[in-house]
Amino acid sequence: MILITGGAGYIGSHSAIDFIKEGYDVVILDNLSTGHIEIVDRIRAFAENQKGNLIDFINADTRDSSALNALFKTHKIDAVVHFAANSLVNESVMNPRKYYENNILGSISLLNSMMDNGVKKIVFSSTCATYGEPDYVPIDEKHPQKPVNPYGNTKLAIEFAIKDYAKAYGLKYTIFRYFNVIGADEDCVSGEWHDIETHLVPNILKADKNKVFSLFGDDYDTKDGTCIRDYIDVMDLARAHTMAYKYLDENESTIINLGTGEGQSVKEIFAAVEKTLEIKVPLKICPRRAGDPAKLIAETQKAEDVLGWSSRVPVEISIKNACLWEKKLKTIKGIEYINKQEAHN
Repeated sequence: MILITGGAGYIGSHSAIDFIKEGYDVVILDNLSTGHIEIVDRIRAFAENQKGNLIDFINADTRDSSALNALFKTHKIDAVVHFAANSLVNESVMNPRKYYENNILGSISLLNSMMDNGVKKIVFSSTCATYGEPDYVPIDEKHPQKPVNPYGNTKLAIEFAIKDYAKAYGLKYTIFRYFNVIGADEDCVSGEWHDIETHLVPNILKADKNKVFSLFGDDYDTKDGTCIRDYIDVMDLARAHTMAYKYLDENESTIINLGTGEGQSVKEIFAAVEKTLEIKVPLKICPRRAGDPAKLIAETQKAEDVLGWSSRVPVEISIKNACLWEKKLKTIKGIEYINKQEAHN
């Protein structure tokens, strides 16, 4: 049985979907601060038609050791896939206390409960933000880690804690450092649903005559002047976590980048959305944002060598699935609003 923390959020929910597709029983823990109970309900409905099961949903915080210990005593958890975290870079700069308290203290609480209950395998959601401004591109796993914001600092601190717990207590781990995640599952069970949307593709999709898309910086030292990023489909990412769990059964701990190994500029993604969906999106060029590196591209050879994993989903399919999800989300939000109004009355 797999425990997925943050399983009501964007990436965690897709990981739950992939584990269920592969026939595993899943327990989701989420405090719903940024996740959505509607997503849990959709995963549960999806699981009813699959070989695996969503066994339980626990509405709790990873800092709640009593809830964690009760969960581990109630369910026979074999491994933890840990996504639960705050992840907005700009917010982490403005409110570092929130990030240090939630991300670090929550992870230490989780690790302690795992050790106290004999759960010795973890797959951890880290980030390329731990690398900071790149010294070279593509970025491999040996690249120096020099985060430039509190979000990256907290993820790096958790990496250190996991490695120290491994040495002292026999914990086995896979740490994934993600690059830019896009898309949604093809069945539209889940997708991006953030109260503050900072990701590129959904912001392009939300643009219309009343909301112009803002492009920050077109004077970078790149092929078209806009930032280049490595965009990986969320279901490719989810599949890597399922593979990492299987890998840990018979292999040693490891740290792996997850990306495509290819870079696309903001303008290229913008053009791909317009072409794929046959739409015209209103655009406004704005000044650069502070701290945006010109290029972030993953070296992905280790993922292939160690896990046999490589990205499969082309960006055009990611965009199509993201668009389908955006349409589905409007319906879900409408139902959510009606339910809240009925509960209020």
